[in-house]
Amino acid sequence: MAKKNTIYVCQECGHESARWIGKCPDCGGWNTFAEEIAKPTTKSNEKLILPSTMEKPMPISKVDTEDLPRFATGSGELDRVLGGGVIPGSLVLIAGDPGIGKSSLTLAVCADIARDHKKVLYITGEESARQIRMRADRLNALADELLICAETNFERITVHIENVQPDFLVIDSIQTIYRADMESAPGSVSQIRECAAGLMRIAKADGIATFIIGHVTKDGNLAGPRVLEHIVDTVLFFEGERTADLRVLRAIKNRFGATSEIGLFEMRDVGLIDVPDASKLFLPDKEEDIGSVIIPTVEGTRPLLVEVQALVAPTPFPPPRRTSDSVDIKRIQLLLAVLEKRVHLSIGPCDVYVKTSGGIKIDEPAADLAITIAMASSFANRKLLKNCVVFGEVGLSGEVRAVSKARQRIDEASRMGFTSIILPKKNFSDANRSNKSIELIPVETVRDALRAAMPRDN
Repeated sequence: MAKKNTIYVCQECGHESARWIGKCPDCGGWNTFAEEIAKPTTKSNEKLILPSTMEKPMPISKVDTEDLPRFATGSGELDRVLGGGVIPGSLVLIAGDPGIGKSSLTLAVCADIARDHKKVLYITGEESARQIRMRADRLNALADELLICAETNFERITVHIENVQPDFLVIDSIQTIYRADMESAPGSVSQIRECAAGLMRIAKADGIATFIIGHVTKDGNLAGPRVLEHIVDTVLFFEGERTADLRVLRAIKNRFGATSEIGLFEMRDVGLIDVPDASKLFLPDKEEDIGSVIIPTVEGTRPLLVEVQALVAPTPFPPPRRTSDSVDIKRIQLLLAVLEKRVHLSIGPCDVYVKTSGGIKIDEPAADLAITIAMASSFANRKLLKNCVVFGEVGLSGEVRAVSKARQRIDEASRMGFTSIILPKKNFSDANRSNKSIELIPVETVRDALRAAMPRDN
């Protein structure tokens, strides 16, 4: 009997190697390589005959530009993240930590779509049909057009799809589905890749909108090969702590809408509830304190007012710590260097802690100035200007640079009742001067911003 060719595949990123190695050269994971059967390669000199019904190349100017039809999911926040609703034939991947609400949100969406007289098929590989029914009772997600099937064999799943012909399909989860003609275990790189590719072909050929639920690794990355993200049309990622009520659904990739768009949900006894007015959720209940600044950030097309807090405290234990779970540490270090060099604040020997309300992650440059002012306020132990929001990018020479979507940020701050806003001078000329309810304070440097944010009479 001929020996089968085997390769070693990293179970975290999909990197292939002819021999076992301890550390993956791509993702850096240790002991992640598993032996799998290599696909046989065949060579053929026969000329390929194309079918007569095959679509032929055509000029791009003659391609139909009619908008793709969408249907609502029943959740306004999910529709926002998807770009306006679900497109038939699209393949959407929803990932997140265990227990964060992936299955609860998806099951509720299935029921809403089924109530709209569309046929829905929910394939569960992790739970029994009885367990899904118990969750549906709690979520009030019962509908006659919602069909449940507990199955993990990919070939049998394709038979169910062919028999039911659903408008909407859910696979929960892709890590549990396997092909019987492959010898690797369910959840391995080969199984995930082949099953996802098969689901893509079915979705595109039959026009079935498909949601795939995926797991994440202990580092918070999507489990399985990176090719899985390239196969699907949209990647949605759940953020937030399981112990907290707030959930953030972020679009990392979207072929039919804006990336970095977010949807906000609140976990309750009846499942995930939409949070349409997010700014009220992130604002503090009391007046701004020392080291607390409000940022008008923009996530996708959505303006949000988020509180950022900083705590700067001397420490006798070198080296000092810089800690944050919502802002990139490298950005904090850069802004601390600007305060040291350009403003002459001796923050170097101090511990610095930065966090945002609700645990929402901020990665846009427009938050630089607010983070800088929050750290300087905590270091100097001085209160900040009341009812004020701050935005602007900070350069290495201490200048405050203009940012995009300034008018959206100003309008959101005015809507929430703030009376003043510190902004870059270049954005001041582009702002809407007709809004007399809010005072615009233009600044050119970090030093100017600190003077405006921490007046002497405070």
